Amino acid sequence: MPIIPQVLDYLDELTEIRRDIHAHPELGFTEERTGDVVARKLAEYGCEVHRGLAKTGVVGTIRRGNSLRAIGLRADMDCLPMQEANEFPHRSTHDGQMHACGHDGHTTMLLGAARYLAKTRNFEGTVHFIFQPGEEGYGGGRVMVQEGLFDKFPCDAVFAMHNKPGIPIGNMATRTGAMLAASDRFDIRVKGRGGHAAHPHYGIDPFVIGAQIVLALQTIPSRDIDPIDSAVISVGFIRGGSAYNVIPDELHIGGTVRSFRPEVRDLIERRMGEVARGAAASHGASAECEYRRGYPSTINHAAEAEFAADVAAEICGEEQVDRNVAPSLGGEDFSYMLQKVPGAMLWIGNGPGEGGCMLHNARYDFNDSALPVGVSFFARLAERFLEPK
Repeated sequence: MPIIPQVLDYLDELTEIRRDIHAHPELGFTEERTGDVVARKLAEYGCEVHRGLAKTGVVGTIRRGNSLRAIGLRADMDCLPMQEANEFPHRSTHDGQMHACGHDGHTTMLLGAARYLAKTRNFEGTVHFIFQPGEEGYGGGRVMVQEGLFDKFPCDAVFAMHNKPGIPIGNMATRTGAMLAASDRFDIRVKGRGGHAAHPHYGIDPFVIGAQIVLALQTIPSRDIDPIDSAVISVGFIRGGSAYNVIPDELHIGGTVRSFRPEVRDLIERRMGEVARGAAASHGASAECEYRRGYPSTINHAAEAEFAADVAAEICGEEQVDRNVAPSLGGEDFSYMLQKVPGAMLWIGNGPGEGGCMLHNARYDFNDSALPVGVSFFARLAERFLEPK
């Protein structure tokens, strides 16, 4: 595996940075300490440093020569609102906050690439290192774009990667087209008529209606959508009632929807409202469905995905790069950047994912063995994209 040799010289320091960030996690748009660490290191490496986009975002820039070509490399910085169950020395010091998705590793890999590129400058053009806040449901990528990210820091292409437990260390994967799904949320509120649980015939039980709605929602992916298209409707909670012997007036059902194509997304939104209202009406009740669109599908551009896969093969070896990996129904707000600028997202192997090391798990930890692979990939990506003509 042709890891850049110079990267190994400061691997211990990168590991310290990663574990320090892991021990001090911060939620979306509150990444003040993390932003300080990033800005301080970028300045130390000799990068231009810009702060303030999306409140806590940081952009580092390196320029060389007169070429107008520019590349953007993006990493996310925020953590998740969950309690860490690990007991190692670098476990979270903040109750209810944890780097359970590896953003500490993503940030560190991009810092490592900035250090290498700032020293070697083996390219012609501009590299923008984009450290984004608020990926975990806050839409920090959208906010950075709305606040002029690519107006202030023009890029010909933008790239990102996310660690993937289950893919071996030293392997990478990507694909052309849909890489991750659109991520939406819904709230269905059923209004019936409450009463004594011993006399249900005097009321209209919203729980019975809610149960029918939950089951009927599953017929949308299985019967309304072409089997070739992928979609998921998952109920996350059902809330209602307060006593064992009381039928409540109302019921609240909430959950998430995942899809890839805009047409499928539109169909699901329409049918969910029809299903909820129809089930309620059949019992003399009413229901309303609020459908909130979140991150759009992450769509990799063909030329950029192929280019990134070529660079990954240079680092990892062709046999260790999956160029047509199956898409995931997870969501990513890097999608907003790809709507604005051509680019691609890749997955970098984080190891087998055993012993609770899957993403969003209370015992997850980023695998530091992936650091030199990610740093080398980011660095070579910039060098190859900005090769002198």
